Amino acid sequence: MLVQLNISNFAIIEHLEIDLSPGLNIISGETGAGKSIIINAVNLILGKRASTELIRSGSKEATVEALFCFSDNSTISTMLNELDIPFESELLIKRSISYKGRNRIFINGTIATLQTLARLGINLISISGQHEHQLLLNPENHLFLLDNFAGLSKEKDQYSHLFTRYQLLNAEIKQLEQEISRTKEKEDLIEFQANEIEQAKITPDEDQILTQEKIRLQHANELIEILSRCYHELYENRDSALALIARCTNDMDKAAQIDQNFAQPKDTLEEIKWKTEDVAITIRDLQESVRIDPQRLEQINERLELLNRLKRKYGKTLKEVIQFKESLISNINNLEDKKRLLEDLKARQAVLFKKTIKTAEHLSSKRKKYALSFEKALEKELDFLNMKETQFKVCFKNRYENRLLANETADDYSGLSNEGLDQIEFMFSSNIGEDLKPLAKIASGGELSRIVLAIKTLLAKSASVETIIFDEVDSGISGPTASAVGEKLVSLAKYHQLICISHLPQIASKGETHFYVKKEVENERTRTILCKLNIEERINEIARLLGGRKITKQALENAKDMLLNSTNQ
Repeated sequence: MLVQLNISNFAIIEHLEIDLSPGLNIISGETGAGKSIIINAVNLILGKRASTELIRSGSKEATVEALFCFSDNSTISTMLNELDIPFESELLIKRSISYKGRNRIFINGTIATLQTLARLGINLISISGQHEHQLLLNPENHLFLLDNFAGLSKEKDQYSHLFTRYQLLNAEIKQLEQEISRTKEKEDLIEFQANEIEQAKITPDEDQILTQEKIRLQHANELIEILSRCYHELYENRDSALALIARCTNDMDKAAQIDQNFAQPKDTLEEIKWKTEDVAITIRDLQESVRIDPQRLEQINERLELLNRLKRKYGKTLKEVIQFKESLISNINNLEDKKRLLEDLKARQAVLFKKTIKTAEHLSSKRKKYALSFEKALEKELDFLNMKETQFKVCFKNRYENRLLANETADDYSGLSNEGLDQIEFMFSSNIGEDLKPLAKIASGGELSRIVLAIKTLLAKSASVETIIFDEVDSGISGPTASAVGEKLVSLAKYHQLICISHLPQIASKGETHFYVKKEVENERTRTILCKLNIEERINEIARLLGGRKITKQALENAKDMLLNSTNQ
């Protein structure tokens, strides 16, 4: 409940302190006195955007403070506990707007963000005015009102949980299908590339080995000639190197027999002789291994051309080509894995889809059941508000059936929404014999005001917001209808604290507390003043509302009777 509202240097308000009571609080006053400014100030407390244009001329800063009182087990208590903001039954919100841009928000003395304030605001006060009329005119909001009346939050949460899971699973399937599709587009190319490399049966260093063999074959004649010459010069010729070394070895052997100092050179010469002979034999064997083979050379050239082509296409080295082939095989294997995973996800999708549809159908069934009660209850409330013979109907459309009629597949969840299967629209007829038509197309301003009030009354027991402000509840009504609206506000005030801005005496007389707003000029400055009226002041104000500027004796008597009747109810 809103206990106190303090407003300073806000628009034409210099300073206001409003002590509010439980039940029905009335605010009246002449047009332009500043009643809408008070609503704007309340909106700041609820987390609306601020502008420096709201600061009173000549002031550096505007402030709005609101003191609320709640039970320790209220929704607000839980939220403040989650936000780690101290709370002991009272909630004090202070918001300041500065020309210097130092806009600050304090919640129970703790600095807070606009986002936090907005989150709290929807649970503090509900302002019912032109905005709420617009919400009622939008069919997209009708389902929310019906669900609130029916108390279907548990069923909606169950459905919403399943639908969210289904959305996530469907998104996963679509992403996987896209990946498979992209891979399939390249599947033929991947298989061709993998087969091309596989059929080549390459080994990592094969190109280097073949290049060496190619060089030998290309220079075979030259190699044979070199090896032959070397062999003859080392071994075969009469004056071969081996023959010369042998003679020298024999001579040094004779010298060593004469003088042992020549033994070492003789031994070395013998070692050289044997090594020269080994080299000569090796050269002879190499000569025999060198082949002149044009056919083999052609084969090598063809093989090297294949290997070089593979390197140009798939990697700088044969090792990289082999690695590329392995990656292709991995892609093929991954594709098969993804296909199997897709089958598994689609199987899970089918099960979850059936469960989601079943839950949505259960929710829809309950909605249709409660819609009948909602229609009767609302017609009864409207009858009380002098909308006799009004017909009200909740018209259902099934999103999913509409999709099936359009030949959508059964696993297409586009026929569902976060709200389930249903689309609804309130249909309305205020005249006997007239067909029901969409509420948005035919309801007048006065009718909308009463429909909003009737719905608020129906939702009163289940609504979590304790304070409701009615800014235009008397729009387009007068006479007995205004009296009926006043009585309905009294009834609603049993469940909520109401703050009602009104120009009608039939409504103003129903208030438990009455405030009067006026403008005055002091020191050539206009300012708004708000006064809490005593009984005599209330009589005068209600008489003013009855008779206009000139308050007659009859108007005063009528005002007394209205207040007396309101007190005796």
